[in-house]
Amino acid sequence: MKPIITGAAAILLLMTTLIPKVSKSQSATLSEKPNIILIFMDDMGYGDLDAYGGIGYTTPNIDKLAAEGMRFTNFYAAQPICSASRAAILTGCYPNRIGFSGALGPHSRIGISGKEVTIAGMLKKIGYATGIIGKWHLGDAKKFLPLQHGFDYYFGLPYSNDMWPVNYDGQPIKPADQAWGRKHTKPPLPLIEGNEVIRHITTLKDQSMLTTWYTEKAVQFINRHKTQPFFLYMAQSMVHVPIAVSDKFKGKSKQGLFGDVMMEIDWSVGQIMKTLKAGGLDKNTLVIFTSDNGPWLTFGNHAGSTGGLREGKATTWEGGQREPAIFRWPGIVPPGTVCNQLSCTIDILPTLAAITGAPLPPHKIDGINILPLLKDESRASPRDHLFFYFRKNSLEAVREGPWKLVLPHPYNSYEDELPGRDGFPGKMHPDSTGLALYDLRRDPGERYDVKDQHPEIIENMQHLVEAARADLGDDLTGRPGKNRRPPGHLTPGAP
Repeated sequence: MKPIITGAAAILLLMTTLIPKVSKSQSATLSEKPNIILIFMDDMGYGDLDAYGGIGYTTPNIDKLAAEGMRFTNFYAAQPICSASRAAILTGCYPNRIGFSGALGPHSRIGISGKEVTIAGMLKKIGYATGIIGKWHLGDAKKFLPLQHGFDYYFGLPYSNDMWPVNYDGQPIKPADQAWGRKHTKPPLPLIEGNEVIRHITTLKDQSMLTTWYTEKAVQFINRHKTQPFFLYMAQSMVHVPIAVSDKFKGKSKQGLFGDVMMEIDWSVGQIMKTLKAGGLDKNTLVIFTSDNGPWLTFGNHAGSTGGLREGKATTWEGGQREPAIFRWPGIVPPGTVCNQLSCTIDILPTLAAITGAPLPPHKIDGINILPLLKDESRASPRDHLFFYFRKNSLEAVREGPWKLVLPHPYNSYEDELPGRDGFPGKMHPDSTGLALYDLRRDPGERYDVKDQHPEIIENMQHLVEAARADLGDDLTGRPGKNRRPPGHLTPGAP
């Protein structure tokens, strides 16, 4: 970890030099419970922020978070797809440990189990007000919705914004239309407040208001809870397709609609930060900004950027899971710092437990407390490895230090395929890989397999692989695992 001196956006460097360093005598104490805001993007890639190399639009408010906090460069989503990734960030578990995989559709018969402890449930026990605004995607039946899993307030969509009976051109879909995801079978897209549907999202014009509506509700939630600690999970629906932007940002970027949407997301962050400052809350609020998985590259100019990493969403290559991550907490997180240590979304729950004094869940979790990294403690390296699972329960890779051992597995590839345009998808093709070893320090794009040069590294990492297979199992090798828990299930006839 080191101060930012080169490589980030110019605004980041400038703002870093203007922010005074905080001495230990001036630092806030961990005995004062902070407010916590977790902003979770959808399908945003490693290269989609100004501070991570995004071009053609600006994200000054998000860049300011980085200038006033810590920017992570080796931070991962737990899986490269929606529901699984969201189950992981809220429970601190690999999603396959708790029975989650893929992206749940409308009327799913499974969802998050009532036996799992979410961040919201953990913090609610120690007096936090808890709210989620945006995309849930852990089951749309009432028993699976947020109010039954630790949240006091919910406003948003129960699943992805493309799970609706509307074609890529924004027109109502016909049964004869060919579209991914069997769109003609989907019900109208519900917008929920509490446990009740308050309206349906039926047009792209409706979709263009989601970021604004979410932001307005976030501001209201913050203002309602000025006098008690709160946890706000701000789960944006964008930049998942179909992307849409309100009139106030339409045509504002040099990157077309995608750039406009990113600028509106940045505006949303700015509104939240202004509200915190106006309420005197900004100095005692931990703000975390990251994303659920990499960009859905097949959608071309409506998709984001991996920043040069290999492949994208729905693959365990780096482009599918390595994400921007920014942590801002004045007095604790030193401003203008970069963390290069290995970290993951599953580490957020135990870190928040350490910060707030909340009890950890009684069952096994996989996250690790990374508070030493946030405090920029020298030589801190709490996480030494990470497993890359996908599909139902397939162990596809493991990372240890700079090394990533890729295990033989099939996948769908974006490479050598022309992406789609203007909301329509392009093609992908089936591909596969054998055993491979990559040195991510020298080769973050995973282009040069060095297994023949480092047999001793592979031998050592195979011990981690076998431990994971014994614990969590592995469909690719027929291992069931000993410590997986089932998801929640609907009983027959339940709504």
